[in-house]
Amino acid sequence: MPLTVRPRRKHSVRIAITLLCALLPVLLGGVILYMQAERTLAQSSQKTAEEALLQFELMLDSTAQAARDLLPLAGQPCENAKLALREQVTRRPFVRSTNLVWDNNLYCSSLFGDFKEAVKAGDYVQGKLWLMNGNPVTPNTALLVYRLSDGRGGALTTLDGYHLSNMLRLIGRHTMLLLQVGDNWMSANGQVRQGVLPALPVAHTMLDSSRYAFSVSAGFPKGETWRYMAEQYPPLFSLLMFFGVVSGAIGHVVQKRSTSPSHEMLRALEAGEFVPYFQPVVHGDSKKWSGAEVLMRWNHPKEGLVRPDLFIPFAEHSGLIVPMTRALMRQTAALLGPQSSTFAAPFHIGINITASHCRDLALVKDCREFLASFAPDSVSLVLELTERELIEPTEITQQLFEQLHALGVKIAIDDFGTGHSSLGYLRRFNVDFLKIDQSFVAMIGVDALSRHILDTIIELSAKLDLGIVAEGVETQAQADYLTAHNVNFLQGYLYGKPMPATDFISALSHH
Repeated sequence: MPLTVRPRRKHSVRIAITLLCALLPVLLGGVILYMQAERTLAQSSQKTAEEALLQFELMLDSTAQAARDLLPLAGQPCENAKLALREQVTRRPFVRSTNLVWDNNLYCSSLFGDFKEAVKAGDYVQGKLWLMNGNPVTPNTALLVYRLSDGRGGALTTLDGYHLSNMLRLIGRHTMLLLQVGDNWMSANGQVRQGVLPALPVAHTMLDSSRYAFSVSAGFPKGETWRYMAEQYPPLFSLLMFFGVVSGAIGHVVQKRSTSPSHEMLRALEAGEFVPYFQPVVHGDSKKWSGAEVLMRWNHPKEGLVRPDLFIPFAEHSGLIVPMTRALMRQTAALLGPQSSTFAAPFHIGINITASHCRDLALVKDCREFLASFAPDSVSLVLELTERELIEPTEITQQLFEQLHALGVKIAIDDFGTGHSSLGYLRRFNVDFLKIDQSFVAMIGVDALSRHILDTIIELSAKLDLGIVAEGVETQAQADYLTAHNVNFLQGYLYGKPMPATDFISALSHH
């Protein structure tokens, strides 16, 4: 399958990634701490509001009970009732004063005795509560008045603002806490104000009393979350900074190294580190060079030449072998193309292909470009099928081999006799050559069974009218045996090891 090679990252990009690796744990940790701080403040605000609501209701319970006790005395002369009024003030700690009302007129007070003042029911929220900023006696001291009426009579009990502000201050020592009755509200400083409540943008909680006409609000001013974090989380911030430095260092080291074998091979492919080596192939009878097999080598900048068995199987498994082979063919064409006019006869050039090359028709285009780089009829391109991956006989593969043969490209089965599908390939594909694996050649004169297998392969190729190439020829005895059995081509260390292009081109002029 076609594969796009990713470019190497620029130095600035690598620095940016390193910084991102360093900042990521700090940012993520900061977000988590911020969310935790918000949650903690919200819990604190909720708990404070609930506690304040409970305490204010308990205070009003005592005040309301005083009003209920006094209500039956409404309408009696003040001289007869004022002792009972003063008794309620003495008995109940939060009650500042008590009063009796008749026909909406306050006529008797625990402070002054006989008194005369109009009572306006509209001043009281739900007719029961009035938060006021003092009276003529204490003009700047908050009062919370509770009103209870029954027909023409009524009772008023007042709660001292000192107790209210003190409760706001004690319960809300870590929060902003407000008491609201209708349009009036007060804070811990004891001042009663009218209108909109001040903004509490952080962890705002507002609770309404289910028994009395008041509500409490708790919360924090803008920026409180950051202030809380700065106060409570310095050790955690230090830990986040440490993790950031470690993460950045890891990111920097990982970028300098390969993140995976495929990434390293992609980098090497772009850098042109995969280079062709050439091993000569000679005629069996004359021993003259008839061509060469192109072998891939990895010229790693640090490791030197990497053995093919360490990277070729992985390249085949991952699909990287396709662009690697394409690059190898282009390098070979660029190196040998200028020499092709000197070739006396078609020069055989063998290149290995795998099942990955046979999944589409891109190989046809690659071969056409390869042949176009040489003088007409100067080379014969031989594609050698390896058997590490099974080639499925599909409609695509059938078209592929037909078009390759139409171009004059020949097909060989590499390492014939060692794979599980060699005979299947002979039956399904139009093959031109068999390449005898070096393991059989090495057993010539040593192992009778291997020699019989070798003779059978040679006989099979003759019956099928196929060319045959023997690999791994290292001794003269092996060469003589193969020549005597009419093997067409020989390849091995006896005639030349795989060599770089400059050495091969130099040696080619002498052969």
